[in-house]
Amino acid sequence: MTTTAADSAPASGAAPTETAPAPTDENIWLEDIYGEEQLAWVREQNARTEDLLEDADYARLEGEILEVLDSTDKIAMVSKHGEWYYNFWKDRQNPKGLWRRTSWESYRSDAPEWEVLLDVDALASADGVEWVFHGANLLRPEPGQPYRRAMVALSPDGGDANRYREFDVETRAFVDPAAGGFDLPTAKGNVSWLDADTLLVASTAGDLPRTASSYARTAVRLRRGQVLADAPRIFEIPEEHMMAIVAHDSTPGFERTFAVDWIDFFNRRTSVLQDDDWVPVDVPTDVNTGVHREWLLFRPQRDWTVNGTTYAAGSLLAADFRAYLAGERELTVLFAPDAHTSLQSWSWTRNFLLLNLLKDVSSEIRVLDPADSWHSSLLDACPPLHDVNAFAVDDEDEAERGAGDDFWLVATGFTTPSTLTRGTLTRSALARGTADGGASDGTAAAGVVSRHAEVKASPSFFNEADYEVQQHFAVSADGTRVPYFQVAARGLVLDGQNPTQLSGYGGFEVSRTPAYSGTIGRAWLERRTAAVPGDGFAEGHSRGGVYVVANIRGGGEYGPSWHRAALQENRHRAYEDFAAVARDLISRGVTSRERLGCVGGSNGGLLVGNMLTRYPELFGAVSCGVPLLDMRRYTKLSAGHSWIAEYGDPDLPEHWEFIKTFSPYHQLKDGVEYPETFIWTATSDDRVGPVQARKMAARMLAMGIPNIWFHEALEGGHAGASDNRQAAALQGRSQHFLWKALAEGTA
Repeated sequence: MTTTAADSAPASGAAPTETAPAPTDENIWLEDIYGEEQLAWVREQNARTEDLLEDADYARLEGEILEVLDSTDKIAMVSKHGEWYYNFWKDRQNPKGLWRRTSWESYRSDAPEWEVLLDVDALASADGVEWVFHGANLLRPEPGQPYRRAMVALSPDGGDANRYREFDVETRAFVDPAAGGFDLPTAKGNVSWLDADTLLVASTAGDLPRTASSYARTAVRLRRGQVLADAPRIFEIPEEHMMAIVAHDSTPGFERTFAVDWIDFFNRRTSVLQDDDWVPVDVPTDVNTGVHREWLLFRPQRDWTVNGTTYAAGSLLAADFRAYLAGERELTVLFAPDAHTSLQSWSWTRNFLLLNLLKDVSSEIRVLDPADSWHSSLLDACPPLHDVNAFAVDDEDEAERGAGDDFWLVATGFTTPSTLTRGTLTRSALARGTADGGASDGTAAAGVVSRHAEVKASPSFFNEADYEVQQHFAVSADGTRVPYFQVAARGLVLDGQNPTQLSGYGGFEVSRTPAYSGTIGRAWLERRTAAVPGDGFAEGHSRGGVYVVANIRGGGEYGPSWHRAALQENRHRAYEDFAAVARDLISRGVTSRERLGCVGGSNGGLLVGNMLTRYPELFGAVSCGVPLLDMRRYTKLSAGHSWIAEYGDPDLPEHWEFIKTFSPYHQLKDGVEYPETFIWTATSDDRVGPVQARKMAARMLAMGIPNIWFHEALEGGHAGASDNRQAAALQGRSQHFLWKALAEGTA
């Protein structure tokens, strides 16, 4: 891989010596995901919720969201392989999508001519399976030959388990297994080409062992014509670790095979195959590594001391790959974080390294030249309060006039539709002020020149000029300044009466950055209140919604330390941060408890579940999606065991003492005035699973808490939707619920 996300910090739990007592769970019967009685309960709740929400306004809203998702004018993002540019596309006519390709000349035109390789809707119809396309891994061809073979990943229900099938992009057909084509059973795992007739496979299929987290525990070398059961095992990890991964780097002159023992979410051990033996890359398990040609990169998650020198957590270091494996420890610092700036990701072109940084949650991009002592140049492409990411077009293109040092820039902002720009990096003694041919030019300091020009722009889906983006800082309980973005109409009236939607995540070092959303624009910002005397709004004045994104601890906005600050026993800090933002919005007069709602999914669902139970006095409504909520049993449900490093191990009595304080399922109390609540999930979610959402809704309903609503999509995986129609319905229900609760008071 040449683009490497900056991963998160370690926090592993130990194996329990005694088990914490399990609280009474009257709803454990709902954990049978596909049980007849359980699904009958789901359908009953779905019908009740649909009766409430699916009125004429909802139908209009869902249609407007679907129009955004199905737009044929949105940017078709591509990946380059050889001379072709590949894209996966969904729209109204192709709800499950088309895998297709085109030439560069065609792609840059207003109406590209696409060659359709795989019609997933037609495949699903022919097979009688609701296939969801999860990507394709193309085999590097022999020099001078075109890319031809790919392993296509297809999920039968949108979950994480995939069936991998070999596909010929020239004939546009799957390779018949009877003729030797690879066809792997549906399972969790990964696949990498070793050569034209061999795959490296980590899989849970058949009798292959799996970890306690439900992922692959072993990897095999699979020859063409073999079945998985007969393939020799080449790598294995302990059952209590998270997953095994195998991959082959086919870069000419730098061919290497790697295996990763992913111990938990933030700890891993990488090994390289040498003379049929796995040789570990000798670093602490919380130091992330990346390889490009002769270079080995390191990103420590905690301060790392090597030969008497301490390197800060979140820094980026480089060493010669072969020299490091041989025992040398000469490290070069490529990036060092400060109080405002963090490394989010990096990407290699053939000769240069692109660093994607955040400075107080606004993007900054730097270009490093290893041939010039890693000279660093600023890429002038990042407006304030925007998210801009740079990554290589095709670092493996070695043609004399090829794209090896080309890069993509994807830029977006809350009120700025996304743009796609393509640029080229070259070495120069002097920086240039303008590019030839009238193209826009981002200049850098002497040493590296960037020429780049816009290729595509997304359409506008709402009147962005009517709105402004502001960044504010709230002060959390321990004095930490927490940034948040506010998107609202210009001239916003600060009378506490604006319907406000507060979104957050706060986990796994995931950063919430500015991003354009036609759905938020249409479903929230442009939606108008009715000016009814006595409803709390200024008489005769209608208004739209306010959208807020909180950059709380647990996320990655300020690097590993920002994440570590809210791990395990310190989880409460993420919730205190989010509550501080809510209070700041109220104290500034943006909104009030009755007009303030919060929304989050997955770990963000756990976040808003804690707003529901810990801070009910701050919110009028909560939209809680695909959530973790039962933190006593989360390690035993779906892939939950893999998150012990983030939350702790509830089987350990000392861990359960702090985990139970942020387990919403166990924090519900009688006599509390809870916000109106919508809990939504998906039956086929095999990552978090639907049962935590089911049990939370069932307990709240049994307690007689009013205005509790539940909906479970019967397909769609962890995203809750496998096509645009399902996504529009999911987003429409959440947005409509919040609007009815906060702006109309009728949910």
